[in-house]
Amino acid sequence: MREITFTEATLEALSDAMAEDPSIFVVGEGIGERGGNFKTTLGLYDKYGPMRLCDTPICERGFIGMCTGAAMAGARPIVDFMFMDFILDGMGELINQTAKMQYMSNGRLRMPMILRGCIGIGNSAATHHSGSYYPIFAHIPGFHVALPSNPADAKGLFTTALKSDDPVFFMEHKLLLNHKGPVPEGEYAVPFGQAAVVREGTDATIVALSVMVYHTLEAAETFAGEGISLEVIDPRTVAPLDVDTILQSVHKTGRLLIVDETFMPCGIGAEIAAQVTARGFDDLDAPIARLNGAHVPTPYSPALEHAIVPNKDTIIQAIRDLLAE
Repeated sequence: MREITFTEATLEALSDAMAEDPSIFVVGEGIGERGGNFKTTLGLYDKYGPMRLCDTPICERGFIGMCTGAAMAGARPIVDFMFMDFILDGMGELINQTAKMQYMSNGRLRMPMILRGCIGIGNSAATHHSGSYYPIFAHIPGFHVALPSNPADAKGLFTTALKSDDPVFFMEHKLLLNHKGPVPEGEYAVPFGQAAVVREGTDATIVALSVMVYHTLEAAETFAGEGISLEVIDPRTVAPLDVDTILQSVHKTGRLLIVDETFMPCGIGAEIAAQVTARGFDDLDAPIARLNGAHVPTPYSPALEHAIVPNKDTIIQAIRDLLAE
C-alpha cells in the first residue's frame, strides 16, 4: 500500500469531499492561496476558489459564529484554526451556540461543522501554541472529538467528520503532521467511538492518546525483549469514548495504564479510570495508573519542554511500577 503523510491523508479526504459537495467551505487564517500554515489546504484554492477557501482576519469568535450560522442554514463549514489554542477566543460561541443549537431547536437545525487545528507540545512552540484542550470539549454535550494518531486513521476519521451532522473537533498533533504511513486509496471512513487495538498483549493494557501511541509502542518493544506482553489501545476518539474495548482488554490483562500528554487533573485518563473501576473492578489485579504531562504552562526551552511530557523512558518506568503492584 502507498505511504503518505498525515497531512496529505486529510487533504485527500477534504479535496474529494469538496468535489462532491459544493456546500463544504473552509475558513481560517492563511488557508487560501498559501494553503495553510501546515499545508492542510494546499492546492485547494486553485481548485475551488476564494468563496470556498476563505482567508480570514484574526477574529476567531467572529468566524466561529459565522460558520455556526452557515451550518444552521445548511452549509458544511470547516474552521481551520492552525493552532487549537486560538479556538479559546470563541468559547462563548462554541459552548452556548454551536454545541447547543440542535437541542435548542428540537432537532430542526443541524450543525455539520468541523473545527480542526494542531495540538500538542513540541518544536519549542511555547505556551500559546502547544495546547490540546480535548478534555474540555469532551466534557461538553454536543461535540465529537477525534484524535487520530496515524495517516490512515486521519483520513478515515476526517471522512466521517465531513459526513457528520454534528460539530466535530478534529485535533492533529503537530509532531504527527509529517509522519508517513500506509493509507488506502479512495473513500473510506473510520467510525467514531471505535478504539483500535494497535498491539495485542496479555500482561498489561496501555491506553495511549495521539502521539503517545508511538512512545508507548516503543516501550512495548523493550518489554517484549524481556518476555513481557503489553496490549496497546488507541481510543481514536474521546467523544464518543470506546470504553468497551478497554474493558475487554483489562479483562484479559488485569492491569491498566493510561498515557496522555495533557494535564492529569480532570483529564481523559480520570474518565477512563472511573469507568473501568465502575464496570470492570473485579478484573483489576492492581490499581489503575495514569501518566500525564506536567501540570504547568508549556516552556519554550527545548530541554524543559522535553522534561514535562511523557516519553519512552518515563512510560517504561510507569509500566514497571504497574507490573510490580
